[in-house]
Amino acid sequence: MFLKQKCNLLPAPMVLPTIHELDLFRCFQSLLIHIQMLWELMLLGEPVVIMAPSPTVSSETVLALVSSISPLKYCCDFRPYFTIHDSEFKEYTTRTQAPPNVILGVTNPFFIKTFQYWPHVIRLGELKMSGDLPKQLKVKKLAKLKTLDTKSGVYTAYKTFLHKDKALIKRLLKGIQRKRPSEAQCAILRRHLLELTQSFIIPLKHYGKPLRVPFESGDVLVFQTPPQIRPFSQEEFMGTLEHAGPQLTSVLKGDWMGLYRRFFRSPNFDGWYRLRHKEMTQKLELLHLEVICEADLQLWLKDKSEVEIVDLVLKLREKLTKACRQQLPVKDEVLEKLECRIQMVIGSLPEDLQTVLLRH
Repeated sequence: MFLKQKCNLLPAPMVLPTIHELDLFRCFQSLLIHIQMLWELMLLGEPVVIMAPSPTVSSETVLALVSSISPLKYCCDFRPYFTIHDSEFKEYTTRTQAPPNVILGVTNPFFIKTFQYWPHVIRLGELKMSGDLPKQLKVKKLAKLKTLDTKSGVYTAYKTFLHKDKALIKRLLKGIQRKRPSEAQCAILRRHLLELTQSFIIPLKHYGKPLRVPFESGDVLVFQTPPQIRPFSQEEFMGTLEHAGPQLTSVLKGDWMGLYRRFFRSPNFDGWYRLRHKEMTQKLELLHLEVICEADLQLWLKDKSEVEIVDLVLKLREKLTKACRQQLPVKDEVLEKLECRIQMVIGSLPEDLQTVLLRH
């Protein structure tokens, strides 16, 4: 009876590592000479199909690609294991429109014809060692991606904006020959990708810093909204690259400006800018609260009417509520000081108005 029940058990679910637990080197070992291209394709949110020999290889490769631009958030869709049963199958395989910004991991060989019109297809085979080194996949023309027995390779017409880091590739390949532990190889590759992404992002962050308009010291500014962040100007940003570009932190040569221009048209830039805009807006809100807490409200109250003072109380309360509702990282002492300011302003009014305001 026990044996019969044991045979009827469902197979154990496939457990995949998290993005930060992935062995990037193992995932990319047959693609090391194309690591620059892979990074750019992910940065730009290009449509990519990964054809792998198994669901595990498919899933881990897709997750490794997504993590390659960390800490920049990958804002496009990605499917580690995509099948004909997925609800978006018709949408992703139609030829009446351009492929969407998504990474698909597949294993079905019949997908070769289905996705042959996609701009970037990477077919992975079973990893075969050539001596001590894994055979590196070659870039091939998309026109050759037609038959079911299509050989492993990177099928794309994409030309990288930046040159390859030959020293990195040589170091990793030599590490294979010298039996360097996979953990060490992974650390080298992850560090390289992290530094590359940071070199790309740092100029964008520096450009965003002066976007805020400073508060004028001494002004209460309660009746004004915090200064607004100026819209992102691509041309203005491009003008900063000569003196504050990625060449300050990266040794890679190439068309950095062309890469930025292409990036500005990608979902990843839109996602980055939205997040950056939110962060800057919150900083301005916090700065606004601090300025209000330091303002001389008693001096301001001297020549103000009751209507203006009540309006001030309502504005201050709105600020306090907004800070709590948006869960702004406000220091407790700032909130306490603002609450004290509100009570002080209320105390300057006649008792009947004080009662009304305190009741509400």
